[in-house]
Amino acid sequence: MSNDEEWKFRGHKLEELQEMTLDEFAELLNSRGKRKLERGLRREEKKILEDLEDKDSVKTHFRSMIVVPEMVGKTVHVYNGQDFVPVDIEKEMLGHYLGEFAKTRKEVQHSAPGLGATRSSQHVPLK
Repeated sequence: MSNDEEWKFRGHKLEELQEMTLDEFAELLNSRGKRKLERGLRREEKKILEDLEDKDSVKTHFRSMIVVPEMVGKTVHVYNGQDFVPVDIEKEMLGHYLGEFAKTRKEVQHSAPGLGATRSSQHVPLK
């Protein structure tokens, strides 16, 4: 994207998105996100949004919460099953789930193969 182009989410600038209600923003999401927001946020999810108005960061276990425009520019510490992973919310994350940005599994670092890993390593001379 060149410098003269401004970032847009489904044809709307960030300032326009932040002025929208959650129902209006839900209309811009895919069907799953739209359904989740139309059913309403849970009490705990509303609390997270209220806390983000006062603070710059909060901790949460709600990996299934959708990133909404009010969260842009804030930090949310998302629980990955072991510890809280800090996630800086950017405008490109709108409409995604918080859990997408906090991996729950580590990458596997394989070492050299062990004894019996191949057919040739199964034969071990006795002397």
